[in-house]
Amino acid sequence: MAARATGDRRDPAPERPESSAATPDQAINPLQRLIYQRLRERRWSYGEVARRGGLPRSTVYTLATTRNLARPPRPATIDALAKGLDVPVSVVRAAAAESTGLHYYDDVAAGPPHTPDRERELLIASIDELTPEDRRHVAALVESLRNRATREPTDR
Repeated sequence: MAARATGDRRDPAPERPESSAATPDQAINPLQRLIYQRLRERRWSYGEVARRGGLPRSTVYTLATTRNLARPPRPATIDALAKGLDVPVSVVRAAAAESTGLHYYDDVAAGPPHTPDRERELLIASIDELTPEDRRHVAALVESLRNRATREPTDR
């Protein structure tokens, strides 16, 4: 197994879990795939992800190498892992749920094709990262904007 030195610790190379004998896409769950993808993209180690997210290195390692999760990680662990991987919380939540056999849907109901809107995606992805008080402020702002739109005269 390849290893990479990080300080005084050695992390396994993030190509695939130790126990994987098949190809990575077939042998790993969605959470593992997400972790390994980000490790490869950013050239990070488990220790670096752990440090960035405020998690124990062993937690990141366990999530990256455990094929069959019995239950999703705790919400605080999901939040910290998202921070460590530098991805939206909703991405980690969906991958963790699917890794345990649950399916987490953020999709819109059938309708016209959705055109990507970067601002919309950012707002949706970051809402889970706000404090409850900040979410109330955002909700009040949105409500006032919607109310203003309905009160504006239609003939100008």
